[in-house]
Parts: sequence; C-alpha cells; structure tokens
Amino acid sequence: MKKSGKLFALISILLMSFALQAQDAIQNNDNGKKKKEKIYNEKGELIKKGWNFGPLPVVGFNSDLGFQYGACVDIFNYGDGSRYPKFDYKMNLEVSAYTKGSLNLRFYGDYYSLIPNSRLFVDAGYFTDKRFEFYGFNGYASPYYNDLYVLGQQDNGQQSLIENYNNPDFNSVFYRMDRKQFRFNSCLRTKFGFGEHLYYGVGLSYFNYNMGRINIQNEEYAYDQQITLYELYRESGLIRADEADGGNVTQLKLAFIYDSKNHDSDPTRGAYFEATLTGAPDIIDGDGYSHATFNAVWQHYIPVVAENLTFAYRVVTQNVIAGEIPYYAAFNSNMLFYKKMYTDAMGGVNSVRGINRNRVIGAGYAWLNAELRWKVVGFQFINQNWNVALNPFFDAGMVTQSYRLDEQKEAWNKIEEIYDMPSDYKNLIYSGQKEGIHTSAGCGLKLIMNRNFIISAEAAKALNARDGEGMRVYIGFNYLF
Repeated sequence: MKKSGKLFALISILLMSFALQAQDAIQNNDNGKKKKEKIYNEKGELIKKGWNFGPLPVVGFNSDLGFQYGACVDIFNYGDGSRYPKFDYKMNLEVSAYTKGSLNLRFYGDYYSLIPNSRLFVDAGYFTDKRFEFYGFNGYASPYYNDLYVLGQQDNGQQSLIENYNNPDFNSVFYRMDRKQFRFNSCLRTKFGFGEHLYYGVGLSYFNYNMGRINIQNEEYAYDQQITLYELYRESGLIRADEADGGNVTQLKLAFIYDSKNHDSDPTRGAYFEATLTGAPDIIDGDGYSHATFNAVWQHYIPVVAENLTFAYRVVTQNVIAGEIPYYAAFNSNMLFYKKMYTDAMGGVNSVRGINRNRVIGAGYAWLNAELRWKVVGFQFINQNWNVALNPFFDAGMVTQSYRLDEQKEAWNKIEEIYDMPSDYKNLIYSGQKEGIHTSAGCGLKLIMNRNFIISAEAAKALNARDGEGMRVYIGFNYLF
C-alpha cells in the first residue's frame, strides 16, 4: 500500500469516529447546558459525567527507542455517571516520535454503548522505525554479542572482515533494520445469551509491512558499509526473497472471552480470558503465506488489601497451527484487543520488560507477567481523582514452537561460502544452544487519574546477559495489562 493510501484510510477512520461522537453530542446537548453538580461516591471520589477531555503533550522515554515527544488527546464520555469509573466510550489520538527514529500516528476508539450489550474497538495507526531490532529466530538459538567483530565492505567491493569495532553505537547496527507498518484493527465483543461474564468476539485486521536494511546516514561511522544480521538472513535463505521486503497480512478473528474485571484500565479484582483463532489468507500478495494462529490470554487480579494492594498476573501464548507464517508477521501478537501502541512480541515494554526488544521470535511463544500493585496515596486535584501507585514485577518468556530451526542450523555454512570466511569465525546466526526461559525483574511508578488515564514509569533488567545489558527504562501510559 502506498503512503497516500495509508493516510487516506487513517483519515477516513478518524472522520467516521468523530462523526459518531458529534452525533452523540447533539443528542445530549440539553444535558450539556445544565450546570454540573458535584456528586461523590461512597469512596469520596468525584463522580464524572458526560464529556471529559484530556489533551496532553506526549513526553516519554524508552531505552529501546529514545526520548518521546508529541501530543495526544483522550476523550471520555461517562454518560450519566452511573457506571463511573467505567466509561461509555473513549477515543484517543496520538502523534509522537522518538529520538532514535520512530514515528507514531495512531487513533483508537473504544465504544461500550454504541451497540447494546457489545463493545466495539477500532484501532488504526502508521508506525515507522529506523532502528527496528532484529536478533534472529528462536531465542537463545540466536547468539547475541554486545562486542563483536563485524562484516564490512572494502572499497573494491569485495566482502571482508572489519576487525574489532568496539564502539557500541557501531556494533548495535548489526542487530537493526528498517520497518514501516500500517495497521488497522476492528473487533466487536458481544455477550452470549447465557453467563454474566461470557462473550464472543469477531475481528478484522490488516497489516502492511515495509521491511529493509537499516538506512541511517552518519558521517562518523560507515553504517552503509556494515553487513547486518538481516542481510545475513537474506543471503543464507533464512529470510526468503519473496518475504524479505515485507508484505500484506489480512486477518479474520474469532474469539471466546470471559471478563469479570471490575475495571478496564485499573482493575483490582476479577479475571480476563481470551482465546482467539486467527486466519490469515494470503489474498493480496499470493506468495503462499496463508496461515492460522491460536492465541490465548489469561489475566487474574487478586485483591490482597481491599483495592489498595492487588496481585496481578498474565499468561500469554500463541502458536501457528496451520500454514506458514512470513517472518515479518511472526513478530506480531494476535490478540483481539490491542491495548498498547505496539503489538510486537516478545521482548521490551509490551511483554518481557528489560530484555532486548524482539529478542524472542518463533512460530510459537509464551510469556508471564506478575506484579504487585500498591496504591500508596489517593487525592483530588483540579476536580479529578488521583492515585499514586507502585508495581514491582517479574517477567518471563520463551519460544515454544521453533521457526525454521533446521534451516538456521545450516545457514552459516552458506554464509562462509559467500564470504570465504575463516573456519574459526564466530557463527553469527546459530549459537548451538537450546532455547530456555528469558527472565527479567523491575519496578514501576504510576500516576492514575480517574482510574482511566495512567502515566507510567518502569525500570527493568534482564536476568541473563544473553538478553541484554543494563537497566531498561520505559516512560509512557497505562499498566501493561
């Protein structure tokens, strides 16, 4: 899809969503003219009614992406307030960028009252990443070197070895590539005729991926002369020619859902289970990459001290159950609802915090998040309800279904033939090690407004050096789950 087509689709979705909101605003115009009377619930919280606008600058930080800057707006409608702190619907629009070369343009709408007994979620975004991380397939089967010899190109065009570049900035290019992604996701959750917390869901998603070699110009370091892991995968055949530059993925989803959470953004009790079957027929590219995946999510929120201390954990698993998935789609977690900006798994802020982003890629994977959520203090400020909370956590995950592992074991032989390399040179594609559990630990600080808008700061560290070094910091929005 051309850029103009992507932007046109995104603008169309935005216009349709704003039209829905405008129609609802007209219907409730009389109520809006009345002077609002402050009403408090039994907890002393100010009950919100009608519209709530939250325009904010986006200022954040992600160790993988750099400093974030931009703007966003949250638009809530609480109706008559009888469901507070739950809302009738919510919209969010964000335009932001990171200093390491990422751009985010995203809109989502979350509607609970548009269709009776149903939840409609619409999400669309365009994302660019000049330093998209690629560490290879199958977790620990792919070696990770923080300080390595790299391949380069001589002036005469012949491939050779560039020895002992110890500069971390130069070395990091080896594990980077360029990715541009357009995403559209829509899903509808509807109650079954039986069971208070039982739902079925249907969804339609579309992804366009544009993948390629890292393309960064730097006068100090000859990035354009350095071979990357992505190129080695292409040249060895691990990434095939018909998928190397990306492609299109269309998904049809069918889900079974159990949801007894007492709140969507800041739950303190209840559980959430989602089992999603996703079919992805290759109807656009026709390269033979039709496939099906099964994804399951279990989230549990256990109150320890009323609503002030909660133990929360989440288990996620996904496997390819039919067909062959192209490598660029293997990064994606196919949940029905996308709560976070990015949907990539596994490693980084959305899954196993503290390990290298995209460190764990396979045809199937599983991960665990466990954290203790402690609301330290609550207060009211500028007619809003606020809480400050801490959340120490532990994360773990691994590949459960390998992806082209037999080909990965033989790939380095092809690379040695191409480059006429010494036999004792480090194998940069296959480590010879079996996959294991990738673990990390850390702690977060949350500032919560009206239990719906959450500013988050988290720090985490991988517990194994093969998953990355140092402390990773993530400053953004919302709980992880």
